[in-house]
Amino acid sequence: MMIARMYLGELRKFSLPLTLAITLLVIFYCTSQTHGQQANNTSVAGTSAPNVSPGDIELSASRVFIFVDKTGLGHQHAVEGQLSPSQLILGADNGAGRLVFNMDSFDADTRRARQYLGLPGDTDEGTRKQVNNNMKGRDVLDTTKYPQAILDIEKALPTGKLNPKGAPEFEINGLFTLHGVQKPIKFLAYAEQVKGWVHLRGDFGIKQSSYGMKPYSKAFGAIGVADALQIYGDLWVAPSDRIDIKILPEGK
Repeated sequence: MMIARMYLGELRKFSLPLTLAITLLVIFYCTSQTHGQQANNTSVAGTSAPNVSPGDIELSASRVFIFVDKTGLGHQHAVEGQLSPSQLILGADNGAGRLVFNMDSFDADTRRARQYLGLPGDTDEGTRKQVNNNMKGRDVLDTTKYPQAILDIEKALPTGKLNPKGAPEFEINGLFTLHGVQKPIKFLAYAEQVKGWVHLRGDFGIKQSSYGMKPYSKAFGAIGVADALQIYGDLWVAPSDRIDIKILPEGK
């Protein structure tokens, strides 16, 4: 009888740390599973697209760039801007999405913009501030009255052609609204796949005067910017079932 009591006492001593160990193991397992799920919910920098809707634009990585040429003794400028929540469905032949340009985000002569558009050198902060004030002012973008520009995309269809890197070509058709004026627009874009995302790049040209804007100039026109603008999109798009992402070449 005494031996049995001694055995039960030893068993109780052993069972307490064993129970504690099992509890800690379960907590550790559940925590590691949660962290693993969070790690898989990655963005462009990770291995796959996060839990977003098909065609959603990844806003933190996507950019719009504008090349502004000079007139007379003026200077060429490169402008960087961002989108507000937007969507683009490649392969759609109707209602292919909407790109919303956040006009107040546009920033002249950032280092990234100048490098992207191949313009040499940097621009000092004083000059950048002056250019931004002119660009966003009443005679040009008038961002106080028109805080957004919108590209309503009607179609985004493959042309069957490839660029020299093997990326398929898409023709984008839609209506571009800028400064309160809407006009049809058509341009080409090229798609690659990068870590679960579609990386889409394309560009189109407009004239400021066609959208009711007055190109900036001073000194009786001796210094100014050109009427023509070239707008470049560098977008990261969540894939949809309209195209097979596997057919797109791997990009960087």
